[in-house]
Amino acid sequence: MSHPSPGAVLKAVSKGRGGIHVAHNKITAESETVRMPPPRTVVLPMQQHIGAPCTPTVKKGDHVDVGQVIGDSDKYVSAPIHASVSGTVTAVADVKLANGRMAPAVTIESDGLMTRWEGIAPPKVTDKAELIAAIRASGLVGLGGAGFPSHVKLNTPEDKPIDTLIINAAECEPYITVDYRECLENSWNIMGAVYTLADLLKVPNVVIAVEDNKPEAIRVLQSIADDDNNRGDTVKLMTLKSRYPQGAEKMMVLSATGRRVPAGGLPADVGCIVMNVASAAFVSRYLKTGKPLTSRSVTVSGDCIKNPMNVRVPIGTSVREIIDFCGGFTEEPYKILSGGPMMGQALVSTDVPLLKSNNAVLAFSKRGAGLKANRDCIRCGRCHEACPMGLIPTQIVKYANKRDAEELSKLGVSVCMECGSCAFSCPANEPLVQYMRLAKEIMREAGVK
Repeated sequence: MSHPSPGAVLKAVSKGRGGIHVAHNKITAESETVRMPPPRTVVLPMQQHIGAPCTPTVKKGDHVDVGQVIGDSDKYVSAPIHASVSGTVTAVADVKLANGRMAPAVTIESDGLMTRWEGIAPPKVTDKAELIAAIRASGLVGLGGAGFPSHVKLNTPEDKPIDTLIINAAECEPYITVDYRECLENSWNIMGAVYTLADLLKVPNVVIAVEDNKPEAIRVLQSIADDDNNRGDTVKLMTLKSRYPQGAEKMMVLSATGRRVPAGGLPADVGCIVMNVASAAFVSRYLKTGKPLTSRSVTVSGDCIKNPMNVRVPIGTSVREIIDFCGGFTEEPYKILSGGPMMGQALVSTDVPLLKSNNAVLAFSKRGAGLKANRDCIRCGRCHEACPMGLIPTQIVKYANKRDAEELSKLGVSVCMECGSCAFSCPANEPLVQYMRLAKEIMREAGVK
């Protein structure tokens, strides 16, 4: 990686293939994050991350305080769950999640006091092992939407040396602006995390990557790169052309370093760690205060929301209460999403809790959703051109309908990121992402990788 003079801004090393241009509709970009009062109750599912679910460590009738562990697991790929309000546990029972699956959950009736648990204290961190232990104890998972336990990501094997830490501030999904607000409102925490992580993980290069359609974020992030603490010009700011899905990990690694993550591989396989900018800022706050992950910022937007805004919300708050805090609906919504319109989860009810990995709640009218009727595929190839991974969706649809797991494996469907670029580009409005998910399920059922 080249090292231009201090103050210089890097350009993307590689553009990569595919991708699409979407209307960003960042209507909450200038909305300063507002903290929501504690809700009446929170529901905290034990499955809020990729990996093994937690087991509840409290029972009905227990009193809990903010930051107290209420669920944990002895499995490596997992992360503890903490109480996001103080109050009384009123239920420990299965609840239905937004994806329709059932999971055990702890329900807490708030006492309105938000009393902090007496055991909260800044962790002692002087080396990588202590950092990994602290981040696990914090309950941090990827706040950009993936939900992968952060201690696992940072605990790279010794035989995979890391030379580049990439702080992902691209935020290429339409409507979502919480990462943009993080850059503007909490730049000192981002800066603290950058130097702490670089020092303790012994990573020689840090790249803070942001799309070029965010000039104010670029200005703030440049001040981090130009800071006097930037020993040896370690930290660089990189601007990326605004193109979806620029924020995806594999795309980010390619843009920042020119390296391609192998199929089925991770950024660590090519010497990189990618961390969402909000996750990085949280690390800095946690190391200073010891307060675990009990709240997060969420963008509430769409043409059915009366007062679109960015809100800091206790984890486990119902989507219904979050929307009510933003003034409710202006009309009956046709579609409600958790997350962005490209990769978000459609909700059939607002009576579901906000999870650690949820970064947006969007509500659209039928005209705002812009849904069109499906037509027959015309074999135009636009889906293939748009796919960042070079897949051929039309062939995947063909063999998914035949439930041919072997052919689906040969077509490489397992590397699909489900970014939605193919479906967005399809003039026939084929539900291509759903076909990708179906294809993966067919392969899992057949035991084919």
